[in-house]
Amino acid sequence: MKKIKTSPHIPTTVEVEQYSINHAKVIAYPYETGYAVTVAHPLKRLLLGSSVGYAATAVKIDGITHEFDSVRGMFEDVAMFIINLKNIRFKLKDGSDKAIINYTFSGTKEIKGKDLVTAEVDVVTVDNHLATLNEDATVNFSLVIQKGIGYVPSEDIRNNYEAGYIAIDAFFTPVKKVVYDIENVLVEDNPNYEKIVFDIITDGQIDPVTAFKNALATMQQQLSVFNNELKITSTINLDADKDSPEIAKLLEPIESLNLNARSYNCLDRADIKYVGELVLMNEEEVKDIKHLGKKSLDEIKAKLEEIGYPVEKNLDSEIREALVRKITMLKS
Repeated sequence: MKKIKTSPHIPTTVEVEQYSINHAKVIAYPYETGYAVTVAHPLKRLLLGSSVGYAATAVKIDGITHEFDSVRGMFEDVAMFIINLKNIRFKLKDGSDKAIINYTFSGTKEIKGKDLVTAEVDVVTVDNHLATLNEDATVNFSLVIQKGIGYVPSEDIRNNYEAGYIAIDAFFTPVKKVVYDIENVLVEDNPNYEKIVFDIITDGQIDPVTAFKNALATMQQQLSVFNNELKITSTINLDADKDSPEIAKLLEPIESLNLNARSYNCLDRADIKYVGELVLMNEEEVKDIKHLGKKSLDEIKAKLEEIGYPVEKNLDSEIREALVRKITMLKS
C-alpha cells in the first residue's frame, strides 16, 4: 500500500569515485522521482558556467603590432602562436586576480607549457606546444594572465589593455566536461527512487570535487535572495474589487446570459469569457466579433439590456479600471 507523504524524501548518501587528479564521479541518492534531474541540471550549468579559472587574456610581443604578423626565426606566425597560447592552462600561485609575466627565449628551442612556469605562474598543461625557434630567433613577450569565469571574446576586452597588446579570446572555465546520469535505485522495495551520477573532468587548475563544491556554494548564493522577507509590491487592491457587487456581477461568465448556441460559440471562439468584456465594448466592437451575425448581435444587446448594461453604457471610470484589471488578471 502506498503511503501518503507530507514532504519529499531527503537524499542521505553521497559518494565520490576518484579516477585521477582531474577526473571524478560524484554520486548522490536516493531522490524521489523527478527530483534528481531538478537538482542535476542547474548544477551542471553552474559547473560549466561559474567555475573560476585562469586564462591568458592578452599578449605583447616585441616588434609585433598585430596578430597577422610574424616573428623572425619563429616557425609559427603570430596567429598560430596565439592559438597555441589559448590551449595552455595557467594558474597563479598566490591566487591573485591578475599578473603580467615577461618571457624571453632565444636560439634553437621548442617552447612548451613547462617553459612558462615562473615564481608567480604555474602551468598545468606542461607538454602543450607553444612555438618552435631556430638558432637566429629571439622572442620577447609579455603575457597577461587573469582570473575569471566562463568565456570572454577578445572583442569585449581589447580596450582594457594599453597599446601594443593583442587581446586573446579567454576561456576561463577549468571544467572540461560534465555529464550526469539518472539511475533508478531501490528503497524499501520501491524501485522508482533515483540516483544522480555526475562525471566531471577538469583541466588541472582545480580538482573535480572542489569544482563541485564551488558550484554548490554558487547555487546557495543565488538562492539566498529568497531568504529575505518576500514583500508584495502589487498596487492592485484585490479586497476592494472583491467587495464590489457590481464588479462581481460583471465577472460572471458569459454562460450566465443564457445565449443560444450560435451566439455563445462566436463569443467563445473570440476568447470572450466574462460578461464584463462585452460591457467594455462599444457596438462597433461587438459587431466586429468574427462570424457574429445580426441575429446574434441583437440577442446579445437584448441580454445586456436585461441585466442593466445596454451596449454603449458609460461605466464609472473607477469601475471600468477595476474591471479591466480583474479581467486581465483572470485571463493572464
